[in-house]
Amino acid sequence: MRRWTRTYPVIAIALLAAAAYVLVPGTAWAGDEGKEAKTAKVGSAAPDFTLKDTDGKEHKLSEYLKQGKTVVLEWFNPGCPFILLHHEKQTTMNDMYTAYKDKNVVFLAINSTHSGHPNYGKDAEAKKKFKMEYPILIDAEGTVGRMYGAKTTPHMFVIDKGGTLRYAGAMDNDERGKKTGSEKVNYVRSALDALLAGKTVAEPETKPYGCSVKYKD
Repeated sequence: MRRWTRTYPVIAIALLAAAAYVLVPGTAWAGDEGKEAKTAKVGSAAPDFTLKDTDGKEHKLSEYLKQGKTVVLEWFNPGCPFILLHHEKQTTMNDMYTAYKDKNVVFLAINSTHSGHPNYGKDAEAKKKFKMEYPILIDAEGTVGRMYGAKTTPHMFVIDKGGTLRYAGAMDNDERGKKTGSEKVNYVRSALDALLAGKTVAEPETKPYGCSVKYKD
Protein backbone atom coordinates (compact mmCIF):
# COMPACT_ATOMS: atom_id res chain seq x y z
CA MET A 1 0.00 0.00 0.00
CA ARG A 2 2.87 2.37 0.79
CA ARG A 3 4.36 1.75 -2.67
CA TRP A 4 1.12 2.84 -4.41
CA THR A 5 0.73 5.85 -2.12
CA ARG A 6 4.15 7.10 -3.13
CA THR A 7 3.30 6.62 -6.81
CA TYR A 8 0.17 8.78 -6.85
CA PRO A 9 1.99 12.16 -6.83
CA VAL A 10 4.20 10.97 -9.69
CA ILE A 11 1.16 9.98 -11.77
CA ALA A 12 -0.56 13.28 -11.04
CA ILE A 13 2.51 15.26 -12.15
CA ALA A 14 2.77 13.20 -15.34
CA LEU A 15 -0.88 13.80 -16.19
CA LEU A 16 -0.53 17.55 -15.64
CA ALA A 17 2.54 17.64 -17.84
CA ALA A 18 0.74 15.77 -20.62
CA ALA A 19 -2.24 18.11 -20.39
CA ALA A 20 0.04 21.06 -21.10
CA TYR A 21 0.57 19.70 -24.61
CA VAL A 22 -3.11 19.21 -25.47
CA LEU A 23 -4.41 21.69 -28.06
CA VAL A 24 -7.53 23.33 -26.72
CA PRO A 25 -10.54 22.93 -29.06
CA GLY A 26 -11.11 26.03 -31.16
CA THR A 27 -7.44 26.95 -31.44
CA ALA A 28 -4.72 26.39 -34.01
CA TRP A 29 -0.94 26.55 -34.01
CA ALA A 30 0.34 29.72 -35.68
CA GLY A 31 2.86 28.18 -38.05
CA ASP A 32 6.55 28.05 -37.18
CA GLU A 33 6.24 30.59 -34.39
CA GLY A 34 5.08 27.90 -31.98
CA LYS A 35 2.34 30.11 -30.59
CA GLU A 36 -1.34 29.40 -30.22
CA ALA A 37 -3.82 31.44 -32.25
CA LYS A 38 -7.50 31.42 -31.39
CA THR A 39 -9.96 30.66 -34.14
CA ALA A 40 -11.35 33.83 -35.70
CA LYS A 41 -14.66 35.06 -34.32
CA VAL A 42 -17.07 37.58 -35.77
CA GLY A 43 -16.81 40.82 -33.82
CA SER A 44 -13.17 40.18 -32.85
CA ALA A 45 -9.88 41.08 -34.48
CA ALA A 46 -9.16 38.98 -37.57
CA PRO A 47 -5.96 36.91 -37.20
CA ASP A 48 -3.07 38.33 -39.18
CA PHE A 49 -1.32 36.15 -41.74
CA THR A 50 1.25 36.20 -44.52
CA LEU A 51 0.86 33.91 -47.54
CA LYS A 52 2.34 33.77 -51.03
CA ASP A 53 0.22 33.77 -54.16
CA THR A 54 0.66 31.69 -57.33
CA ASP A 55 3.32 34.14 -58.56
CA GLY A 56 5.32 33.94 -55.34
CA LYS A 57 4.27 37.38 -54.12
CA GLU A 58 3.65 37.77 -50.39
CA HIS A 59 0.37 39.13 -49.07
CA LYS A 60 0.06 40.22 -45.44
CA LEU A 61 -3.38 41.01 -44.04
CA SER A 62 -2.12 43.73 -41.70
CA GLU A 63 -0.51 45.57 -44.62
CA TYR A 64 -3.85 45.84 -46.39
CA LEU A 65 -5.45 47.05 -43.18
CA LYS A 66 -2.77 49.72 -42.79
CA GLN A 67 -3.89 50.97 -46.20
CA GLY A 68 -7.45 51.28 -44.92
CA LYS A 69 -8.73 48.38 -47.03
CA THR A 70 -11.79 46.28 -46.36
CA VAL A 71 -10.77 42.67 -47.04
CA VAL A 72 -12.81 39.78 -48.41
CA LEU A 73 -11.41 36.26 -47.97
CA GLU A 74 -12.71 33.41 -50.10
CA TRP A 75 -11.68 29.84 -49.32
CA PHE A 76 -10.95 28.29 -52.68
CA ASN A 77 -10.42 24.96 -54.46
CA PRO A 78 -10.58 24.95 -58.29
CA GLY A 79 -11.88 21.37 -58.39
CA CYS A 80 -14.94 22.07 -56.23
CA PRO A 81 -18.30 22.30 -58.08
CA PHE A 82 -19.40 25.15 -55.80
CA ILE A 83 -16.31 27.15 -56.74
CA LEU A 84 -17.09 26.46 -60.39
CA LEU A 85 -20.62 27.71 -59.76
CA HIS A 86 -19.42 31.09 -58.48
CA HIS A 87 -16.47 31.51 -60.83
CA GLU A 88 -17.59 29.95 -64.08
CA LYS A 89 -21.33 29.37 -64.28
CA GLN A 90 -22.46 32.56 -62.52
CA THR A 91 -19.21 34.61 -62.29
CA THR A 92 -20.35 35.77 -58.87
CA MET A 93 -16.84 36.52 -57.62
CA ASN A 94 -15.64 38.38 -60.70
CA ASP A 95 -18.81 40.47 -60.64
CA MET A 96 -18.24 41.39 -56.99
CA TYR A 97 -14.59 42.19 -57.60
CA THR A 98 -15.57 44.53 -60.44
CA ALA A 99 -18.26 46.20 -58.34
CA TYR A 100 -16.01 46.91 -55.34
CA LYS A 101 -12.45 47.21 -56.67
CA ASP A 102 -12.71 51.02 -56.73
CA LYS A 103 -14.27 51.17 -53.25
CA ASN A 104 -11.13 50.31 -51.28
CA VAL A 105 -12.04 46.61 -51.06
CA VAL A 106 -9.44 43.85 -51.50
CA PHE A 107 -10.36 40.30 -52.51
CA LEU A 108 -8.08 37.38 -51.61
CA ALA A 109 -8.74 33.73 -52.44
CA ILE A 110 -7.06 31.22 -50.11
CA ASN A 111 -6.50 27.57 -50.96
CA SER A 112 -5.82 25.31 -47.95
CA THR A 113 -5.75 22.11 -50.04
CA HIS A 114 -2.84 19.91 -48.91
CA SER A 115 -0.02 19.05 -51.31
CA GLY A 116 -0.99 15.38 -51.58
CA HIS A 117 -4.48 16.07 -52.94
CA PRO A 118 -5.21 15.76 -56.71
CA ASN A 119 -6.43 19.37 -56.86
CA TYR A 120 -3.21 20.77 -55.41
CA GLY A 121 -1.10 22.96 -57.69
CA LYS A 122 -3.88 23.88 -60.12
CA ASP A 123 -4.49 27.42 -58.89
CA ALA A 124 -2.50 29.30 -61.52
CA GLU A 125 -4.35 27.44 -64.26
CA ALA A 126 -7.71 28.11 -62.57
CA LYS A 127 -6.93 31.80 -62.11
CA LYS A 128 -6.39 32.13 -65.85
CA LYS A 129 -9.42 30.01 -66.71
CA PHE A 130 -11.74 31.96 -64.41
CA LYS A 131 -10.23 35.31 -65.47
CA MET A 132 -9.64 36.17 -61.83
CA GLU A 133 -8.15 39.62 -61.26
CA TYR A 134 -7.33 39.01 -57.61
CA PRO A 135 -4.71 36.63 -56.17
CA ILE A 136 -5.00 33.05 -54.98
CA LEU A 137 -2.92 32.49 -51.85
CA ILE A 138 -1.42 29.09 -51.06
CA ASP A 139 -2.00 27.65 -47.57
CA ALA A 140 -1.04 24.00 -48.14
CA GLU A 141 -0.28 23.43 -44.45
CA GLY A 142 -3.76 24.66 -43.58
CA THR A 143 -2.48 27.02 -40.88
CA VAL A 144 -4.51 30.04 -41.95
CA GLY A 145 -7.55 27.94 -42.82
CA ARG A 146 -7.64 26.53 -39.31
CA MET A 147 -7.06 29.95 -37.76
CA TYR A 148 -10.20 31.17 -39.50
CA GLY A 149 -12.15 27.96 -39.01
CA ALA A 150 -12.68 27.66 -42.78
CA LYS A 151 -14.83 24.59 -43.42
CA THR A 152 -15.99 24.76 -47.02
CA THR A 153 -15.07 26.03 -50.45
CA PRO A 154 -16.25 28.65 -50.65
CA HIS A 155 -16.30 29.90 -47.07
CA MET A 156 -16.45 33.70 -47.01
CA PHE A 157 -15.06 36.21 -44.51
CA VAL A 158 -15.34 40.00 -44.57
CA ILE A 159 -12.91 42.08 -42.48
CA ASP A 160 -13.52 45.78 -41.97
CA LYS A 161 -10.77 48.40 -42.42
CA GLY A 162 -10.20 48.42 -38.67
CA GLY A 163 -9.26 44.73 -38.73
CA THR A 164 -12.43 43.33 -37.16
CA LEU A 165 -14.08 40.27 -38.67
CA ARG A 166 -17.60 41.39 -39.54
CA TYR A 167 -19.00 38.52 -41.59
CA ALA A 168 -18.36 34.77 -41.83
CA GLY A 169 -20.36 32.16 -43.72
CA ALA A 170 -21.93 31.36 -47.06
CA MET A 171 -21.64 33.34 -50.27
CA ASP A 172 -25.42 33.55 -50.52
CA ASN A 173 -28.67 31.72 -49.74
CA ASP A 174 -28.63 29.82 -53.03
CA GLU A 175 -26.46 26.71 -52.82
CA ARG A 176 -28.24 25.14 -55.81
CA GLY A 177 -27.69 28.22 -57.95
CA LYS A 178 -31.33 28.48 -59.01
CA LYS A 179 -32.74 31.50 -57.17
CA THR A 180 -33.29 34.78 -58.97
CA GLY A 181 -34.41 38.31 -58.21
CA SER A 182 -35.34 39.34 -54.69
CA GLU A 183 -35.44 35.77 -53.40
CA LYS A 184 -31.65 35.52 -53.80
CA VAL A 185 -29.51 37.19 -51.13
CA ASN A 186 -25.76 37.64 -51.55
CA TYR A 187 -24.54 37.82 -47.95
CA VAL A 188 -21.09 39.09 -48.90
CA ARG A 189 -22.47 41.99 -50.93
CA SER A 190 -24.88 42.86 -48.12
CA ALA A 191 -22.02 42.89 -45.61
CA LEU A 192 -19.82 45.04 -47.84
CA ASP A 193 -22.61 47.52 -48.58
CA ALA A 194 -23.34 47.89 -44.88
CA LEU A 195 -19.69 48.41 -43.92
CA LEU A 196 -19.03 50.89 -46.70
CA ALA A 197 -22.08 52.86 -45.59
CA GLY A 198 -20.87 52.87 -41.98
CA LYS A 199 -23.66 50.56 -40.86
CA THR A 200 -23.82 47.32 -38.88
CA VAL A 201 -23.90 44.07 -40.83
CA ALA A 202 -27.46 42.80 -40.46
CA GLU A 203 -26.59 39.11 -40.75
CA PRO A 204 -23.00 38.67 -39.55
CA GLU A 205 -22.95 34.86 -39.56
CA THR A 206 -24.50 32.24 -41.80
CA LYS A 207 -23.88 28.55 -42.35
CA PRO A 208 -21.37 28.02 -45.19
CA TYR A 209 -22.03 25.52 -47.96
CA GLY A 210 -19.71 23.86 -50.45
CA CYS A 211 -17.02 21.18 -50.60
CA SER A 212 -15.04 20.44 -47.46
CA VAL A 213 -11.64 22.13 -47.20
CA LYS A 214 -9.03 19.48 -48.03
CA TYR A 215 -6.75 19.90 -45.03
CA LYS A 216 -3.55 17.93 -44.62
CA ASP A 217 -5.00 15.90 -41.72
